Amino acid sequence: MTIAIRVLAPNEAHVLDHVAPDVFDYPINPQWRDEFFGDPRHHLVVALDGDLVVGMASGVHYLHPDKPPDLWINEVGVAPTHHNQGIGRQLVTTLIAHGASLGCYEAWVLTSPTNEPAKHMYRAAGAIPDEELSVMFTYRLRHRDHRADRDA
Repeated sequence: MTIAIRVLAPNEAHVLDHVAPDVFDYPINPQWRDEFFGDPRHHLVVALDGDLVVGMASGVHYLHPDKPPDLWINEVGVAPTHHNQGIGRQLVTTLIAHGASLGCYEAWVLTSPTNEPAKHMYRAAGAIPDEELSVMFTYRLRHRDHRADRDA
């Protein structure tokens, strides 16, 4: 079967009712799903094998007072059953094209320096690596209990 790659519209949250294992980090939370789709700056590209979501790339376009809009690619995930088929690259290139259609100046993504599959995929999608090593700082604002997230 052919894999369809497309940007989901705000009224298509129901597409996430059928997701293959390991596409997302955790089960879909209906409250957060609806909040995500309710925000016009959030974007989700999916890979569909029939009506089953086998891949996704999410992004946020944002503004600063002194810069044109940019697209931050937040996450890319592909079901293990569909690895090594070029789906990740197609998801990213579709998300980038969507960002360009929104007037974004640049798109960017981060990954671990040791994540060779992701680095290869981003290069295959046309990314130019910035070899400057960044350090990420995290502020824990609340305790995250993913078991409670599933039960919500």
